[in-house]
Amino acid sequence: MAKINFNYIESLRIPGAISLKRFLEEIVSDEKKELHQLNYIFCSDEYLLKINQDFLKHDVYTDIITFDLGNGTQINGEIYISVDRVKENAAFYKSSSFKKELFRVIIHGVLHLVGYGDKKKSESKVMRTKEDYYLLSFEEKFNVKL
Repeated sequence: MAKINFNYIESLRIPGAISLKRFLEEIVSDEKKELHQLNYIFCSDEYLLKINQDFLKHDVYTDIITFDLGNGTQINGEIYISVDRVKENAAFYKSSSFKKELFRVIIHGVLHLVGYGDKKKSESKVMRTKEDYYLLSFEEKFNVKL
């Protein structure tokens, strides 16, 4: 069974998906964790809003919700990503392409599972630094521009 699965509720094609999955495995390893199973679910704003309402009791749109199903050093989780929200954020942050914003959010989810938070300002700064580091590393390793 594959360790990382990309599931699509919303129509989406991820260029370089195989390389990205391999790279996500490397992130987990670099962060001294063991990958068991990771499921990404790409969905709409409405789908993710319903999850946010039902499971987290939040009535707001978000780009990502991460459910940690692991224990200790073993990574096992589900990551829901709103394709609608990622598109909007990419347009809002004109310095980011849709692909780069999508990869950032995908990496963001796995960083949550390996132990990084973003609730406090200091945590957000570390999270953003890690995202930037891994995005640049991906570009360099696979010789692509996001």
